[in-house]
Amino acid sequence: MSGTAQNTVVSDADLLARTAVVVRAAGAVLRERFGEVVRHETREELMSALAVNDDAALAVLRPGLTGVRPGAGWVREELEGGELPPGEWWVVDPVEGNVNHLHALPEWAVTATLVRDNRPVLTAVHLPLTGRTCTARVGGGAHLDGRALHVSGTADLGLGLVATSQARPDEDEAVVRRAGASITAMLRDALVVRTSVPATLHLIDVAAGRVDAFWQFAGARADLLPGALLVTEAGGRVTDTAGRPWTPASDGFLAAAPGVHTAAVATLTR
Repeated sequence: MSGTAQNTVVSDADLLARTAVVVRAAGAVLRERFGEVVRHETREELMSALAVNDDAALAVLRPGLTGVRPGAGWVREELEGGELPPGEWWVVDPVEGNVNHLHALPEWAVTATLVRDNRPVLTAVHLPLTGRTCTARVGGGAHLDGRALHVSGTADLGLGLVATSQARPDEDEAVVRRAGASITAMLRDALVVRTSVPATLHLIDVAAGRVDAFWQFAGARADLLPGALLVTEAGGRVTDTAGRPWTPASDGFLAAAPGVHTAAVATLTR
């Protein structure tokens, strides 16, 4: 159960600094495990290999983050979506992009986000292969290793580099069709469309001004909350794909530079 009464008064800035230390420590464990493709012949073997990676990171993350905020609840399942109960919760993805890690691809990270009454208030995303760490807290901006991040000034979707991601394996057929139609629409309206996992790395690029918009249908708290806070604190707009306020219960997600947000909504709702 979550609760804030047990927590001493500590600033969110201090909590964020301590959270970043923990995700870096977990990232070091995963970096040692990275290198060769992990072979698997069945879904069961794949799931087992994913779980081994998760467990290795969680052995560092869970005690570390509990020490940072003892009274916060713990959300273990990174594929879950929807609203959380009131109070403070750690939403963690021990290996964001785990399937990439197993395939010896470099696009993976460790994320930890503190959610307070269903609002992300701070997040730390560590990229172990580069040693870089992205952080954000409400009202404190978004940063990459201490350097402030800002979304792009692009004002023409036709000049925009946009991206999307697959929320989860075995997605509902209606979501798959909706995602496919949206990619087709963006291929017509944007300059270039990138499609890959995981979502958080695309959202870091939006926050840093390297990508102009990112969208995804369905999705989980753990793959969207960190990037939502990063993009918002970097000056971007985060809504659902129809332009309405986004929550973890929404069935679509859009994060964009302000200059292309309206056009992106028009494309995704056409």
